[in-house]
Amino acid sequence: MESRYEGYKFRLKDSLIGVQFLFVAFGALVLVPILTGLDTSVALFTAGIGTLLFQFVTRKNVPPIFLASSFAFIAPITFSIEKWGIPATMGGIVFAGFFYVILSLLVRFRGESFLHKLLPPVVVGPVIVTIGLILSPAAVNMAMGKGNEAMYTQNEAMIVAFISLIATICVMMFAKGIFRLIPILLGIVAGYIVSFFMGMVNFTPIFESAWFRIPNFTAPTFEFEPIIYMIPIAIAPAIEHIGDMLAISNVTKENFLENPGLKNTLLGDGLATSLAACFGGPPNTTYSEVTGAVSITKAYNPAIMTFAAITAILLAFVGKLGAVLATIPTPVVGGIMLLLFGIIASVGIETLIKHNVDLAEPRNMIIVALIFVCAIGGMLLDFGLVSFSGVGLGAVVGIVLNLVLPKTKHYEGF
Repeated sequence: MESRYEGYKFRLKDSLIGVQFLFVAFGALVLVPILTGLDTSVALFTAGIGTLLFQFVTRKNVPPIFLASSFAFIAPITFSIEKWGIPATMGGIVFAGFFYVILSLLVRFRGESFLHKLLPPVVVGPVIVTIGLILSPAAVNMAMGKGNEAMYTQNEAMIVAFISLIATICVMMFAKGIFRLIPILLGIVAGYIVSFFMGMVNFTPIFESAWFRIPNFTAPTFEFEPIIYMIPIAIAPAIEHIGDMLAISNVTKENFLENPGLKNTLLGDGLATSLAACFGGPPNTTYSEVTGAVSITKAYNPAIMTFAAITAILLAFVGKLGAVLATIPTPVVGGIMLLLFGIIASVGIETLIKHNVDLAEPRNMIIVALIFVCAIGGMLLDFGLVSFSGVGLGAVVGIVLNLVLPKTKHYEGF
Protein backbone atom coordinates (compact mmCIF):
# COMPACT_ATOMS: atom_id res chain seq x y z
CA MET A 1 0.00 0.00 0.00
CA GLU A 2 1.11 3.53 -0.73
CA SER A 3 2.26 5.86 2.00
CA ARG A 4 1.38 8.90 -0.12
CA TYR A 5 -0.54 9.80 -3.27
CA GLU A 6 1.41 8.84 -6.40
CA GLY A 7 -1.26 9.17 -9.09
CA TYR A 8 -3.21 6.50 -10.95
CA LYS A 9 -1.39 3.12 -11.11
CA PHE A 10 -3.42 0.12 -12.36
CA ARG A 11 -2.09 -3.02 -10.63
CA LEU A 12 -3.93 -6.37 -10.29
CA LYS A 13 -2.56 -6.82 -6.76
CA ASP A 14 -4.81 -3.93 -5.65
CA SER A 15 -8.01 -5.71 -6.78
CA LEU A 16 -8.80 -7.23 -3.36
CA ILE A 17 -8.47 -3.81 -1.71
CA GLY A 18 -10.96 -2.52 -4.28
CA VAL A 19 -13.45 -5.23 -3.30
CA GLN A 20 -12.99 -4.21 0.35
CA PHE A 21 -13.74 -0.58 -0.50
CA LEU A 22 -16.97 -1.61 -2.25
CA PHE A 23 -17.84 -3.51 0.95
CA VAL A 24 -17.51 -0.20 2.83
CA ALA A 25 -19.89 1.57 0.44
CA PHE A 26 -22.29 -1.33 -0.03
CA GLY A 27 -24.75 -0.69 2.81
CA ALA A 28 -25.46 2.93 1.87
CA LEU A 29 -25.31 2.15 -1.85
CA VAL A 30 -28.19 -0.36 -1.78
CA LEU A 31 -30.17 1.46 0.91
CA VAL A 32 -31.24 4.30 -1.43
CA PRO A 33 -32.88 2.02 -4.03
CA ILE A 34 -34.46 -0.08 -1.25
CA LEU A 35 -36.06 3.06 0.22
CA THR A 36 -37.15 4.60 -3.08
CA GLY A 37 -38.38 1.46 -4.85
CA LEU A 38 -35.62 1.42 -7.48
CA ASP A 39 -33.72 -1.72 -8.51
CA THR A 40 -30.72 -2.46 -6.24
CA SER A 41 -28.88 -4.22 -9.08
CA VAL A 42 -29.25 -1.14 -11.29
CA ALA A 43 -27.87 0.99 -8.44
CA LEU A 44 -24.79 -1.26 -8.22
CA PHE A 45 -24.31 -1.04 -12.00
CA THR A 46 -24.70 2.75 -12.15
CA ALA A 47 -22.37 3.27 -9.16
CA GLY A 48 -19.73 1.30 -11.05
CA ILE A 49 -20.10 3.03 -14.43
CA GLY A 50 -20.50 6.42 -12.68
CA THR A 51 -17.20 5.97 -10.83
CA LEU A 52 -15.43 4.92 -14.06
CA LEU A 53 -16.84 7.96 -15.91
CA PHE A 54 -15.72 10.25 -13.06
CA GLN A 55 -12.22 8.79 -13.33
CA PHE A 56 -12.18 9.39 -17.08
CA VAL A 57 -13.21 13.06 -16.65
CA THR A 58 -10.58 13.64 -13.93
CA ARG A 59 -7.90 11.50 -15.64
CA LYS A 60 -5.22 14.22 -15.36
CA ASN A 61 -5.15 13.73 -11.56
CA VAL A 62 -7.76 11.20 -10.39
CA PRO A 63 -8.97 11.55 -6.76
CA PRO A 64 -9.29 8.19 -4.94
CA ILE A 65 -13.05 8.41 -4.37
CA PHE A 66 -16.07 6.20 -5.12
CA LEU A 67 -19.41 7.47 -6.43
CA ALA A 68 -22.74 5.85 -5.50
CA SER A 69 -26.38 6.44 -4.46
CA SER A 70 -27.10 9.90 -3.00
CA PHE A 71 -29.16 10.16 0.22
CA ALA A 72 -30.11 13.77 -0.55
CA PHE A 73 -32.45 12.58 -3.30
CA ILE A 74 -34.40 9.95 -1.29
CA ALA A 75 -37.44 12.11 -0.45
CA PRO A 76 -37.61 13.85 -3.87
CA ILE A 77 -37.31 10.52 -5.75
CA THR A 78 -40.04 8.92 -3.61
CA PHE A 79 -42.38 11.88 -4.17
CA SER A 80 -41.57 12.10 -7.87
CA ILE A 81 -42.10 8.38 -8.53
CA GLU A 82 -45.52 8.52 -6.82
CA LYS A 83 -46.54 11.56 -8.88
CA TRP A 84 -44.89 11.04 -12.28
CA GLY A 85 -43.51 7.46 -12.33
CA ILE A 86 -39.95 6.10 -12.56
CA PRO A 87 -39.13 7.04 -16.22
CA ALA A 88 -40.13 10.72 -15.77
CA THR A 89 -38.29 10.83 -12.42
CA MET A 90 -35.15 9.55 -14.15
CA GLY A 91 -35.57 12.33 -16.74
CA GLY A 92 -35.59 14.86 -13.90
CA ILE A 93 -32.42 13.33 -12.43
CA VAL A 94 -30.68 13.56 -15.82
CA PHE A 95 -31.23 17.33 -15.66
CA ALA A 96 -30.19 17.46 -11.98
CA GLY A 97 -26.87 16.04 -13.19
CA PHE A 98 -26.73 18.77 -15.84
CA PHE A 99 -27.06 21.30 -12.99
CA TYR A 100 -23.68 20.04 -11.69
CA VAL A 101 -22.30 20.46 -15.20
CA ILE A 102 -23.50 24.08 -15.28
CA LEU A 103 -21.89 24.69 -11.86
CA SER A 104 -18.65 23.20 -13.18
CA LEU A 105 -18.76 25.61 -16.14
CA LEU A 106 -19.37 28.56 -13.78
CA VAL A 107 -16.35 27.51 -11.72
CA ARG A 108 -14.32 27.07 -14.93
CA PHE A 109 -15.08 30.59 -16.20
CA ARG A 110 -15.86 32.58 -13.03
CA GLY A 111 -13.76 30.87 -10.36
CA GLU A 112 -14.71 29.10 -7.10
CA SER A 113 -15.57 32.33 -5.30
CA PHE A 114 -18.66 32.75 -7.48
CA LEU A 115 -19.97 29.37 -6.30
CA HIS A 116 -19.48 30.28 -2.64
CA LYS A 117 -21.26 33.60 -3.23
CA LEU A 118 -24.25 31.87 -4.86
CA LEU A 119 -24.41 29.05 -2.30
CA PRO A 120 -23.03 30.27 1.05
CA PRO A 121 -23.31 28.23 4.30
CA VAL A 122 -26.36 30.25 5.45
CA VAL A 123 -28.26 28.75 2.48
CA VAL A 124 -26.67 25.31 2.21
CA GLY A 125 -26.80 24.45 5.95
CA PRO A 126 -30.59 24.86 6.37
CA VAL A 127 -31.27 23.11 3.04
CA ILE A 128 -29.34 20.05 4.27
CA VAL A 129 -31.26 20.19 7.59
CA THR A 130 -34.59 20.13 5.72
CA ILE A 131 -33.54 17.03 3.75
CA GLY A 132 -33.13 15.09 7.00
CA LEU A 133 -36.26 16.46 8.67
CA ILE A 134 -38.52 15.90 5.65
CA LEU A 135 -37.35 12.28 5.55
CA SER A 136 -37.91 11.63 9.28
CA PRO A 137 -41.63 10.62 9.12
CA ALA A 138 -40.76 7.97 6.52
CA ALA A 139 -38.10 6.53 8.86
CA VAL A 140 -40.56 6.40 11.78
CA ASN A 141 -43.23 4.69 9.64
CA MET A 142 -40.72 2.10 8.44
CA ALA A 143 -39.51 1.42 11.97
CA MET A 144 -43.12 0.92 13.12
CA GLY A 145 -43.89 -1.41 10.22
CA LYS A 146 -46.59 0.81 8.73
CA GLY A 147 -48.12 -0.79 5.64
CA ASN A 148 -46.92 -4.28 6.60
CA GLU A 149 -49.39 -4.97 9.42
CA ALA A 150 -50.43 -8.25 7.77
CA MET A 151 -46.87 -9.61 8.04
CA TYR A 152 -45.92 -8.59 11.59
CA THR A 153 -47.20 -6.49 14.50
CA GLN A 154 -46.06 -2.98 15.33
CA ASN A 155 -44.31 -4.25 18.48
CA GLU A 156 -42.39 -6.87 16.46
CA ALA A 157 -41.39 -4.21 13.95
CA MET A 158 -40.20 -1.86 16.71
CA ILE A 159 -38.10 -4.62 18.34
CA VAL A 160 -36.30 -5.35 15.06
CA ALA A 161 -35.87 -1.63 14.26
CA PHE A 162 -34.50 -0.97 17.76
CA ILE A 163 -31.93 -3.79 17.47
CA SER A 164 -30.82 -2.55 14.02
CA LEU A 165 -30.46 0.97 15.44
CA ILE A 166 -28.52 -0.14 18.54
CA ALA A 167 -26.18 -2.32 16.45
CA THR A 168 -25.46 0.59 14.08
CA ILE A 169 -24.80 2.99 16.99
CA CYS A 170 -22.49 0.49 18.73
CA VAL A 171 -20.44 -0.03 15.56
CA MET A 172 -20.17 3.75 15.00
CA MET A 173 -19.02 4.37 18.56
CA PHE A 174 -16.97 1.35 19.58
CA ALA A 175 -15.77 -0.55 16.48
CA LYS A 176 -12.15 -0.32 15.37
CA GLY A 177 -10.49 -0.01 11.95
CA ILE A 178 -12.40 -0.89 8.81
CA PHE A 179 -15.44 -2.14 10.79
CA ARG A 180 -16.11 1.37 12.01
CA LEU A 181 -16.74 2.38 8.38
CA ILE A 182 -19.53 -0.15 7.76
CA PRO A 183 -22.09 0.59 10.53
CA ILE A 184 -25.02 0.50 8.06
CA LEU A 185 -24.04 -2.89 6.69
CA LEU A 186 -23.50 -4.42 10.14
CA GLY A 187 -26.74 -2.86 11.43
CA ILE A 188 -28.65 -4.46 8.54
CA VAL A 189 -27.00 -7.84 9.24
CA ALA A 190 -27.93 -7.66 12.96
CA GLY A 191 -31.54 -6.68 12.21
CA TYR A 192 -31.81 -9.33 9.48
CA ILE A 193 -30.67 -12.11 11.85
CA VAL A 194 -33.15 -11.06 14.54
CA SER A 195 -36.03 -10.74 12.05
CA PHE A 196 -35.17 -14.22 10.71
CA PHE A 197 -35.57 -15.76 14.16
CA MET A 198 -38.84 -13.84 14.57
CA GLY A 199 -40.16 -15.38 11.35
CA MET A 200 -40.26 -12.12 9.41
CA VAL A 201 -38.02 -13.17 6.48
CA ASN A 202 -39.39 -14.90 3.37
CA PHE A 203 -36.63 -16.72 1.46
CA THR A 204 -38.82 -17.72 -1.51
CA PRO A 205 -37.50 -14.92 -3.81
CA ILE A 206 -33.92 -16.17 -3.28
CA PHE A 207 -34.77 -19.77 -4.25
CA GLU A 208 -36.78 -18.62 -7.27
CA SER A 209 -34.23 -16.17 -8.68
CA ALA A 210 -31.54 -17.09 -11.22
CA TRP A 211 -27.83 -16.67 -10.54
CA PHE A 212 -27.48 -14.49 -13.62
CA ARG A 213 -30.00 -11.72 -14.18
CA ILE A 214 -30.04 -8.57 -16.31
CA PRO A 215 -30.78 -5.62 -13.98
CA ASN A 216 -34.19 -3.99 -14.44
CA PHE A 217 -32.91 -1.04 -16.47
CA THR A 218 -35.38 1.83 -17.05
CA ALA A 219 -34.95 4.46 -19.77
CA PRO A 220 -35.78 8.07 -18.80
CA THR A 221 -38.60 10.11 -20.29
CA PHE A 222 -38.43 13.89 -20.24
CA GLU A 223 -41.37 15.83 -18.77
CA PHE A 224 -41.18 19.47 -17.76
CA GLU A 225 -42.59 19.22 -14.19
CA PRO A 226 -40.28 16.51 -12.76
CA ILE A 227 -37.29 18.20 -14.42
CA ILE A 228 -38.04 21.55 -12.74
CA TYR A 229 -38.76 19.73 -9.47
CA MET A 230 -35.44 17.85 -9.43
CA ILE A 231 -32.95 20.54 -10.48
CA PRO A 232 -32.93 22.55 -7.18
CA ILE A 233 -32.44 19.33 -5.17
CA ALA A 234 -28.94 19.08 -6.65
CA ILE A 235 -27.77 22.15 -4.67
CA ALA A 236 -27.13 20.30 -1.38
CA PRO A 237 -25.15 17.34 -2.83
CA ALA A 238 -23.18 19.75 -5.02
CA ILE A 239 -21.96 21.50 -1.87
CA GLU A 240 -21.40 18.10 -0.23
CA HIS A 241 -19.20 17.26 -3.22
CA ILE A 242 -16.95 20.26 -2.47
CA GLY A 243 -16.65 19.13 1.16
CA ASP A 244 -15.72 15.60 0.07
CA MET A 245 -13.09 16.93 -2.33
CA LEU A 246 -11.61 18.97 0.51
CA ALA A 247 -11.64 15.88 2.77
CA ILE A 248 -9.88 13.59 0.28
CA SER A 249 -7.35 16.37 -0.41
CA ASN A 250 -6.56 16.55 3.32
CA VAL A 251 -6.31 12.75 3.60
CA THR A 252 -3.95 12.30 0.62
CA LYS A 253 -2.06 15.60 1.04
CA GLU A 254 -2.83 16.26 -2.66
CA ASN A 255 -4.81 19.39 -3.60
CA PHE A 256 -7.57 18.00 -5.83
CA LEU A 257 -9.45 21.34 -5.58
CA GLU A 258 -6.62 22.75 -7.69
CA ASN A 259 -5.78 19.72 -9.88
CA PRO A 260 -7.95 18.39 -11.51
CA GLY A 261 -9.96 21.21 -9.89
CA LEU A 262 -13.62 21.60 -8.95
CA LYS A 263 -14.40 22.41 -12.58
CA ASN A 264 -13.55 18.80 -13.49
CA THR A 265 -14.69 16.95 -10.34
CA LEU A 266 -18.12 18.63 -10.43
CA LEU A 267 -18.33 17.85 -14.14
CA GLY A 268 -17.50 14.19 -13.50
CA ASP A 269 -20.02 13.93 -10.64
CA GLY A 270 -22.75 15.56 -12.74
CA LEU A 271 -22.16 13.38 -15.79
CA ALA A 272 -22.11 10.29 -13.54
CA THR A 273 -25.51 11.29 -12.09
CA SER A 274 -27.02 11.87 -15.54
CA LEU A 275 -25.59 8.58 -16.82
CA ALA A 276 -27.00 6.71 -13.81
CA ALA A 277 -30.48 8.09 -14.52
CA CYS A 278 -30.22 6.94 -18.16
CA PHE A 279 -30.24 3.36 -16.84
CA GLY A 280 -32.85 3.91 -14.09
CA GLY A 281 -30.38 4.24 -11.21
CA PRO A 282 -30.30 6.76 -8.32
CA PRO A 283 -28.15 9.92 -8.59
CA ASN A 284 -24.47 9.45 -7.77
CA THR A 285 -22.50 11.34 -5.16
CA THR A 286 -19.01 11.09 -3.66
CA TYR A 287 -18.94 8.69 -0.68
CA SER A 288 -17.31 10.00 2.49
CA GLU A 289 -17.33 6.44 3.96
CA VAL A 290 -14.86 5.40 1.28
CA THR A 291 -12.76 8.51 1.95
CA GLY A 292 -12.63 7.34 5.57
CA ALA A 293 -11.44 3.93 4.39
CA VAL A 294 -8.72 5.59 2.32
CA SER A 295 -7.60 7.46 5.44
CA ILE A 296 -7.42 4.29 7.55
CA THR A 297 -5.79 1.98 4.97
CA LYS A 298 -3.47 4.62 3.45
CA ALA A 299 -4.39 3.09 0.06
CA TYR A 300 -4.20 6.28 -2.00
CA ASN A 301 -4.01 4.70 -5.47
CA PRO A 302 -7.21 5.74 -7.33
CA ALA A 303 -7.01 2.57 -9.44
CA ILE A 304 -8.32 0.76 -6.35
CA MET A 305 -11.65 2.53 -6.97
CA THR A 306 -11.55 1.18 -10.54
CA PHE A 307 -11.55 -2.36 -9.11
CA ALA A 308 -14.38 -1.41 -6.70
CA ALA A 309 -16.36 -0.06 -9.68
CA ILE A 310 -15.76 -3.18 -11.80
CA THR A 311 -16.84 -5.40 -8.87
CA ALA A 312 -20.05 -3.37 -8.45
CA ILE A 313 -20.84 -3.78 -12.16
CA LEU A 314 -20.27 -7.57 -12.00
CA LEU A 315 -22.38 -7.96 -8.83
CA ALA A 316 -25.25 -6.12 -10.57
CA PHE A 317 -25.75 -9.19 -12.76
CA VAL A 318 -25.90 -11.66 -9.83
CA GLY A 319 -29.65 -12.31 -9.47
CA LYS A 320 -29.34 -14.05 -6.09
CA LEU A 321 -27.78 -10.92 -4.54
CA GLY A 322 -30.68 -8.71 -5.63
CA ALA A 323 -33.10 -11.32 -4.27
CA VAL A 324 -31.34 -11.40 -0.87
CA LEU A 325 -31.59 -7.60 -0.62
CA ALA A 326 -35.30 -7.77 -1.51
CA THR A 327 -35.97 -10.04 1.49
CA ILE A 328 -34.75 -7.47 4.07
CA PRO A 329 -37.80 -6.58 6.22
CA THR A 330 -38.77 -2.88 6.24
CA PRO A 331 -38.23 -2.36 10.03
CA VAL A 332 -34.56 -3.44 9.67
CA VAL A 333 -33.95 -0.51 7.33
CA GLY A 334 -36.31 1.77 9.30
CA GLY A 335 -34.27 1.45 12.48
CA ILE A 336 -31.10 2.54 10.73
CA MET A 337 -32.94 5.37 8.97
CA LEU A 338 -33.99 6.85 12.33
CA LEU A 339 -30.31 7.58 12.90
CA LEU A 340 -29.20 8.40 9.35
CA PHE A 341 -31.88 10.95 8.54
CA GLY A 342 -31.15 12.67 11.85
CA ILE A 343 -27.44 12.68 10.97
CA ILE A 344 -28.23 14.38 7.64
CA ALA A 345 -30.03 17.15 9.56
CA SER A 346 -27.15 17.46 12.04
CA VAL A 347 -24.65 17.83 9.15
CA GLY A 348 -26.63 20.90 8.08
CA ILE A 349 -26.42 22.31 11.60
CA GLU A 350 -22.68 21.56 11.64
CA THR A 351 -22.34 23.55 8.39
CA LEU A 352 -23.82 26.62 10.10
CA ILE A 353 -21.65 26.20 13.20
CA LYS A 354 -18.39 25.44 11.34
CA HIS A 355 -18.73 28.59 9.22
CA ASN A 356 -19.72 30.76 12.20
CA VAL A 357 -23.05 31.83 10.70
CA ASP A 358 -24.37 34.53 13.05
CA LEU A 359 -28.08 33.83 13.59
CA ALA A 360 -28.42 37.00 15.67
CA GLU A 361 -27.95 38.88 12.40
CA PRO A 362 -31.50 39.57 11.05
CA ARG A 363 -30.53 38.78 7.45
CA ASN A 364 -29.25 35.30 8.35
CA MET A 365 -32.17 34.67 10.69
CA ILE A 366 -34.69 35.49 7.94
CA ILE A 367 -32.97 33.25 5.37
CA VAL A 368 -32.76 30.24 7.71
CA ALA A 369 -36.30 30.70 9.06
CA LEU A 370 -37.95 30.91 5.66
CA ILE A 371 -35.98 27.97 4.23
CA PHE A 372 -37.18 25.81 7.15
CA VAL A 373 -40.85 26.82 7.02
CA CYS A 374 -41.21 26.79 3.23
CA ALA A 375 -39.45 23.42 2.85
CA ILE A 376 -40.91 21.54 5.82
CA GLY A 377 -44.35 23.16 6.07
CA GLY A 378 -45.67 21.60 2.87
CA MET A 379 -45.84 24.87 0.91
CA LEU A 380 -46.34 24.58 -2.85
CA LEU A 381 -45.62 27.41 -5.28
CA ASP A 382 -47.40 26.61 -8.55
CA PHE A 383 -46.71 28.88 -11.52
CA GLY A 384 -48.59 26.72 -14.01
CA LEU A 385 -45.69 25.35 -16.03
CA VAL A 386 -43.40 25.35 -12.99
CA SER A 387 -44.07 24.35 -9.38
CA PHE A 388 -41.74 24.22 -6.37
CA SER A 389 -42.14 22.38 -3.07
CA GLY A 390 -40.12 20.67 -0.31
CA VAL A 391 -36.31 20.83 -0.43
CA GLY A 392 -36.34 22.42 -3.90
CA LEU A 393 -38.57 25.27 -2.74
CA GLY A 394 -36.42 25.81 0.35
CA ALA A 395 -33.28 25.95 -1.79
CA VAL A 396 -34.80 28.44 -4.24
CA VAL A 397 -36.11 30.64 -1.40
CA GLY A 398 -32.69 30.61 0.29
CA ILE A 399 -30.77 31.49 -2.89
CA VAL A 400 -33.14 34.34 -3.80
CA LEU A 401 -33.15 35.81 -0.27
CA ASN A 402 -29.36 35.60 -0.08
CA LEU A 403 -29.05 37.53 -3.35
CA VAL A 404 -31.62 40.27 -2.57
CA LEU A 405 -31.38 40.92 1.19
CA PRO A 406 -28.84 43.61 2.16
CA LYS A 407 -26.15 42.95 4.78
CA THR A 408 -27.17 43.75 8.35
CA LYS A 409 -25.43 44.09 11.70
CA HIS A 410 -25.54 41.68 14.66
CA TYR A 411 -28.69 42.21 16.76
CA GLU A 412 -28.85 41.33 20.46
CA GLY A 413 -32.59 40.66 20.76
CA PHE A 414 -36.14 41.84 20.36
